[in-house]
Amino acid sequence: MALSNASSWLHALLYISPYTFSALGIALSIGVSVLGASWGIYITGSSLIGAAIKAPRITSKNLISVIFCEAVAIYGVIVAIILQTKLESVKSSQQHFPESMRAGYALFASGIIVGFANLVCGLCVGIIGSSCALSDAQNSTLFVKILVIEIFGSALGLFGVIVGIIMSAQASWPSSRI
Repeated sequence: MALSNASSWLHALLYISPYTFSALGIALSIGVSVLGASWGIYITGSSLIGAAIKAPRITSKNLISVIFCEAVAIYGVIVAIILQTKLESVKSSQQHFPESMRAGYALFASGIIVGFANLVCGLCVGIIGSSCALSDAQNSTLFVKILVIEIFGSALGLFGVIVGIIMSAQASWPSSRI
């Protein structure tokens, strides 16, 4: 496929502003992280409410699972703020320089990684929190054991944040001295 073909995907990807990719990365970081958190809260909360009918004592103790899910959204907000600080203004003549494109793609990839890692983390924490609430309603000695597993599931989101921060470190825009 020739580069001169205006309908090619390569042509489209090369001439879309790197700021568009950066903005999409920032939006995906926060948006998909919040989606993962809300999905986890939905899974945990519905089981917590149902199990609290049988054992009302579990309600306050198992709110820690909801807090873990909410932390997933906070991870996305933190990374979105970090990615936002990486944006720099460049002249329009430098907008499609390789350095600008690399910076835009780095922020885009960082946002995607953080967003989807937190989506999976939110689901993981939600499912484990749900099983924690149901197990605690049956046998209160299982709470701490399952909570440890939930902490390991929450670490998945932190891994995504770490990888996202490392990838965003590659974002360097051209200096405006040219």
